[in-house]
Amino acid sequence: MALQEFTGSSPDVVVIGGGPAGSTVAALLADKGHDVVLIEKAQHPRFHIGESLLPMNMPLFDRLGIRTEVEAIGIAKYGAEFVSPWHDHTSHFFFGEAMDKSFPYAVHVRRAELDELLFRLAAKRGARTFEGHKVTEVDTEAGKGGDERALVKVKAGDGTETSWRPRFVIDASGRDTLLSNQFDAKQRSRKHASAALYGHFAGAQRNPGRYEGNITLFWFDHGWFWFIPLRDGTTSVGAVASPAYFKQRKGSLTEFLMETIALAPKLAERLKDATLLEGATSTGNYAYDSKFCRGDRFMMIGDAYAFVDPMFSSGVFLAMNSAFESATAVNHWLKGEEKEAEKAFRRFEKVMKHGPKMFSWFIYRITSPAIRRIFMQPQNVWRMQEALLSILAGDLFRDTPVGPRFLGFKLVYYVSCITIMPQAFKTWAWRRKNLKESLEASGPLPVRESVSVKG
Repeated sequence: MALQEFTGSSPDVVVIGGGPAGSTVAALLADKGHDVVLIEKAQHPRFHIGESLLPMNMPLFDRLGIRTEVEAIGIAKYGAEFVSPWHDHTSHFFFGEAMDKSFPYAVHVRRAELDELLFRLAAKRGARTFEGHKVTEVDTEAGKGGDERALVKVKAGDGTETSWRPRFVIDASGRDTLLSNQFDAKQRSRKHASAALYGHFAGAQRNPGRYEGNITLFWFDHGWFWFIPLRDGTTSVGAVASPAYFKQRKGSLTEFLMETIALAPKLAERLKDATLLEGATSTGNYAYDSKFCRGDRFMMIGDAYAFVDPMFSSGVFLAMNSAFESATAVNHWLKGEEKEAEKAFRRFEKVMKHGPKMFSWFIYRITSPAIRRIFMQPQNVWRMQEALLSILAGDLFRDTPVGPRFLGFKLVYYVSCITIMPQAFKTWAWRRKNLKESLEASGPLPVRESVSVKG
């Protein structure tokens, strides 16, 4: 449809956050002819971790009309390689062997490039985009009894303050969790806590030929590593472990990263001729969700609602998928189609809970010797391996019959735990101890003092 030039301070929607979730929903709603304001606190391009995508991301790029542009900045990822120090062999999984063979690959991308591509797409579709602008206040009840519009206050980098009066607010603020914090709705997972330490290397040894871009996951005593090849020749390498492990650090982050890599000899071998670029970076990856994902004239999408450990590269896919679901619901709501809107909102809530729940089952158990044995010695009994690949590809929201086979996979896992009970119990006790220490040390969830939300 023809682009409309919108002006004024009373748009249909304000989207907070210009990452994959926010930019996607802004582009979709603007394309429907709605007046959308997209506010990003940083300037694109900006660095972000989370470079590995899932095969089910690709049809979302198709729907946005940007698959070609995404593939141009990425490297093909046909599957995953699992490497265990307790096994002599490596294990390979290929997405083309999932239950639905139609989605055989994904890509790895520099997030700075992908996020900017999506942000610029939103502008091309007609959204009013603002970079270097920080939301300082959201009042979802500002218009109660009057014009029924929320109030969103924003401060630019030069100190200029602006007020917006949208009909609807979409929080895509990522791990800032703006609305969830201010509604006191954020809930830290009591089952999982992790942190990450990572860097980018030049000259890392990759897999040969067609599978150069495949992601590799290395287990080690305290957690696991990702090994993500990027198109420009660099490789993203990161360690994910309990915060209790990271408290053992004595020297710099870079020194600690190299010390941790040494704990995974097979990874160290692939990095023996590599050079670390620009030092190491760390981040807390505490898993969380919110008590709710929507309310009166607002909703939370992507990491603004929930975050899970990056073990299976689910972040960008879940964020963008939530953007598509939210756009459908908000479009109906803005058009006054109450029955269709409520149905779409209910589906949105179901999707937001289902995705993290499916991935979390694996993530919470990934250091278990039972799950490691299953991954290192996969068998396709009753098509369970195909179902596992479908889940890891992100095929969670269609009619692909993964559910019954996932239950079968769980049964195999629990039986395996029984057969190695002493080892399984030891790992469970170690993990529980680390989780308890991490939760006690982290204290209450932080609230951003610079942002206030009323409602």
